[in-house]
Amino acid sequence: MCVPVHDAGPGLAATLRSIVDQDTEIEVVVLDNTGHDETADIASAFDDPRLRVVRNAEVLPAGENWNKAVWLSTGRLVKVVRPGELLLPGALDKQRELMGDNGIAVCAARYRRLDAGGRIERADLGLSNLLGPCDSRALLRTLVWRGAADFGPTAAAVFRRRDFDRVGGFRGDLLAAVDVDLFARVCAFGRFFGMAENLAARAATPPASGLGELGEALRFHHRMGAEYPELLGRAIVLGGDLRLARSAVERLRLRAARSRRPEPHLNL
Repeated sequence: MCVPVHDAGPGLAATLRSIVDQDTEIEVVVLDNTGHDETADIASAFDDPRLRVVRNAEVLPAGENWNKAVWLSTGRLVKVVRPGELLLPGALDKQRELMGDNGIAVCAARYRRLDAGGRIERADLGLSNLLGPCDSRALLRTLVWRGAADFGPTAAAVFRRRDFDRVGGFRGDLLAAVDVDLFARVCAFGRFFGMAENLAARAATPPASGLGELGEALRFHHRMGAEYPELLGRAIVLGGDLRLARSAVERLRLRAARSRRPEPHLNL
């Protein structure tokens, strides 16, 4: 279990609580990327021998920090949890049992979205068209055609350490898709399995207004198309690009509408 952290804020305590409340034998590595918050104090407050806190001597790029967190772990199976993400009760045992099938390279579960008060806003989210066993062709096509954001939180997935090492770990140049980029590559060594159960949760986040993440998604499409041409045809990549183009147009339209909205007048 790996928790890479950089100025995580108040969400870290809830994340760690959801991890240590898992009634199973686990190793938890919290890697503090030289932040300025109270990460060490928050983690130490749990006084749990399964939890180990390591602090970097200097700030690492996000991708390198994620890789180091995994390299510090010793388990056969790996789950990366971002601060603010939660594991639901029994998540680890259920996914560990499923990963006993050595033909599965990655498994992931559906998730719940929570409101600001921690109440369930929506459930059964993520993994559209990816429930049950899927080969790498089906996984890649869905990630490109529907978008990596539809996959769900990083905490919903489990992968094998041996496969992580074989592909060289996370590639940090695509921050918005750093996790699904890894999952796509390790599925060269086995199947993906989408679990219908809700085993993770995360707070609702406001929709992004910038176009930077759309540019990253475009690069992800074409990288996958170039690396796996036998799995992704040009039509699939083009379809994903058209989806991004529609999203960009809609975001620009909303931005223009907001800029034309008159400022409210105050009656003094």
